[in-house]
Amino acid sequence: MGKHLHLAGFLWASHLTHSHAQWRHPRQDPGFLTPEYYQNLARIAEKGKFDFVFFADLLAIPGRYGDDISEALKRGTQAVASLDPAFVVAVMAAATKKLGLGLTRSTSYYPPYDVARTFATLDHLSRGRVAWNVVTSLNQAEAQNFGFDEHLDHNIRYERAEEFLEASFKLWDSWGEGSLVQDKASGLFADPSKIKRADHDGTFFRTRGPLNVPRSPQARPAIMQAGSSSRGKDFAARWAEIVFEIDPTSEGRKAYYKDLKSRAVNFGRDPYEIKIFPSFIAFVGETEAIAREKQAYHNELADPVSGLITLSAHTDHDFSQYNLDDPIADLNSVPGCQGIFDVARRLTVKGNLTLRDIGKLYAQGVLLPHIVGTASQVADEIEASFRGEEADGFIISSGYSPGAYEEFVDLVVPELQRRDLFRKDYTADTLRGHLGLGKASLEPAKRFAEAAE
Repeated sequence: MGKHLHLAGFLWASHLTHSHAQWRHPRQDPGFLTPEYYQNLARIAEKGKFDFVFFADLLAIPGRYGDDISEALKRGTQAVASLDPAFVVAVMAAATKKLGLGLTRSTSYYPPYDVARTFATLDHLSRGRVAWNVVTSLNQAEAQNFGFDEHLDHNIRYERAEEFLEASFKLWDSWGEGSLVQDKASGLFADPSKIKRADHDGTFFRTRGPLNVPRSPQARPAIMQAGSSSRGKDFAARWAEIVFEIDPTSEGRKAYYKDLKSRAVNFGRDPYEIKIFPSFIAFVGETEAIAREKQAYHNELADPVSGLITLSAHTDHDFSQYNLDDPIADLNSVPGCQGIFDVARRLTVKGNLTLRDIGKLYAQGVLLPHIVGTASQVADEIEASFRGEEADGFIISSGYSPGAYEEFVDLVVPELQRRDLFRKDYTADTLRGHLGLGKASLEPAKRFAEAAE
C-alpha cells in the first residue's frame, strides 16, 4: 500500500461557500437554515470516507465595499447570512460516526475559557472528531460588532493568538488523564490530585481555570490554520496540524508546501505533523464536455461586483474606489488578509487582468482553482499535485450543493481508491487517527526564538 492522500470538504453554515454563483444555481438546495441540510452533507462526506469537513466563518455582514451593506445583501455575497457553526457541527456529529468536524473560532473576540470549553464539549459529543480552525479575524466590521472601534494591527492579532492558544492548552490540560473516576461504590467522582488550575496571567489574557469540562477524547481539538502571510505561516508552523491553503497555481502550491514544512522544522516540529490541504472546486461529468458545460454555466452566474465585495471584506480594503477596467491598484499591503491579496495581485500581473476580471474570478470561487473533467481527469490532477509535493490532502469546495459533493464522492473517490491513493474505509475513530497523527500534545511548541537557541 502506498502513501494515501487525505480529503476534506469546505463548508459554510450559509447559502454559499467560495462560489458566489452557488446560491443562484438551480441545483443549489436553499435549505441552509435547516438541520437536515447539514446532516445530509455530513452523510455524503462520510460515505466518501473524508477525513473531515470544516466550516469557515465571518463575524459581520460585509460592508467595506462602498462603506455600505446594501449591495452585499442584495447580491447575496459570502457571510451575509450565516449560522453559528458550533451548533451546526453538533447536529452533524449526531448524524455521523467517523467524519471529522472542524469549525472556525476567532482569537480576537472571544475569551480563551469560552473557546476551550466549546471545543472540549464538541470533542466529547463527537467522540473525538473535532478540529479548530484558528483565525485572527479579518476586518473592521467584525471589530465593531464586538464593541471595538478598530481592528487590531496584523502583528498584534498574531501575538494575541499565540497567547490565546497557550492559555487554551493550559485549560485543556487542567483535567489530567484518569481524573474523572465516577466510582459509585467509594463515592469518588473526580480525583482532585489530577486536576489543576491553568493560572494563566499574560499580556492579553488572564484565566484561572480549571476548565469545568473533563478531558476530552482527543485531549484537545486538532488545530487548523490558514496562514498565508509570513507571520501567518510562522503561526501555522508552530501550532497547526491541518493547514488550509488557497493558491490557483502549481508553482505557488509547491512553494507554499516547501516553505511551511521548513518553518515547522524551525519550531522543532516534525513536518509530517502538519498536513497541508490546498482547496479547489470540482466540476465532474461523465464526459469532459459535460463537465465543462457545468463549469461554464456556473461561471456565467458569477457577478464581479459580488466578488469585489468579498475581496474588500477579506482584505479590509474598499475596492469600490477604483475603475473596474483598470488593474488592481498598486498597493503594497492591505489591513486584512495579505496572502489572498498577494495571490490576486500575482494573477493580475501574470494574466494582465483588470479589477473586473479579478472580481469575476473571486465570485467564481475566491481564487480557488477549478478542476474540470471526467472522474479520471480530475483524479489525474489530484494525483499529480499530491505526488508533486504540493499537498498532503485536498479540501473540496462546491459550485452547487449538495450535488457537487455527491458527484465527487460517487465518481472521483472510487477512482482515487482504485489507484490506491485514498482509503477504502476508515481505520480510526478520531480525527487525529484519520490524519495519521499520534497522541495530542498539550505542551506547545516553543516560539521560534526559543526553538532556535
